[in-house]
Amino acid sequence: MSGGGLRRELFLPDFCAVRSVFLVVVAGELLAFILTLADTMSFHERWGDLGRVSLFVQWVALSCAGVLCLARRWLSRLSDVAAALLAYGAMVLITYFLAEAAWWINNHTANAIIYSTHMEFLQRSLGISAIICAVTLRYLYIQHHWQRQVQAESQARLQALQARIRPHFLFNCMNAIASLTRSRPEAAEKVVEDLADLLRASLSEASQQVPLAEELKLCRQYLDIEKQRLGERLQVEWHVESLPEDAGLPALTLQPLIENAIYHGIEPRTGGGTIRISGGRGGDGALAIVIENPLAGGGESRYEGNRLAQDNVRQRLAAVFGPAGRLVVEGGPHRYRVTVSIPYRRQGA
Repeated sequence: MSGGGLRRELFLPDFCAVRSVFLVVVAGELLAFILTLADTMSFHERWGDLGRVSLFVQWVALSCAGVLCLARRWLSRLSDVAAALLAYGAMVLITYFLAEAAWWINNHTANAIIYSTHMEFLQRSLGISAIICAVTLRYLYIQHHWQRQVQAESQARLQALQARIRPHFLFNCMNAIASLTRSRPEAAEKVVEDLADLLRASLSEASQQVPLAEELKLCRQYLDIEKQRLGERLQVEWHVESLPEDAGLPALTLQPLIENAIYHGIEPRTGGGTIRISGGRGGDGALAIVIENPLAGGGESRYEGNRLAQDNVRQRLAAVFGPAGRLVVEGGPHRYRVTVSIPYRRQGA
């Protein structure tokens, strides 16, 4: 915050960015083509005049973009209406001064290139500028609010998906604490501390990404809770040394999948079993994290309960990473494997 007031997200794009300047140039050239084609001159005269029209249109367009670039910081302190009115007035005023400059240059050039009267040239330039600027500002305003609405809907969707996962692991954790409270109070205290970290992660913003190292730490804490409940029946193998710890992914992406592996692969087996968690980087730089558990028997129908958590994780990955975020399930004769694939994006701890 500074003396002028609070800054906020402006509906106008950043005209200092190369992409915005490129779009301004392309749009200006398209306008020059339209104006040239709309003229009543002959074909050869029309295309000969395209260069001069393009020069004037680009002069005006880039000057407007430059002024909006310099004024962006100040405009961001104003309301959308005030910012739009000032931007509109500035662009029309710039057109007026540049049209006057073009007319002056035309009158002091041996080969005049403007064939209309002074007033006709000004009226035409200002009229086109007023219409184009009004339509452009309206489009940018609508596009900005549409993008904000899409982001809000995506955030709400992610929160709903994450909320559906929370009761799943909370129920099992509370059962573990209840079973340890009387017989092993020290262990119960450790479980409560681990559960607090899990709850803190589950209550975070759904769109927030965490480093892979933090996600794996939460998974280890969850597995510690389950080991208190299952004892030697639960064995875990870790092979994640080749994974970059600073890779970002949504919080609680792996924990629901590990919970499914325990609930459907370890608990039903009298002798328990081993969960294997491994990972690595592919040739394209993407990360693959694999969670494997033994089959408990009884056919594929035993794994219908997996689908809710898997679908939630799959949708969260798609919402954050798009097509690059995938969850693949493979059921073999003896092992059940879930693979999480995400692009490598660094996330600060």
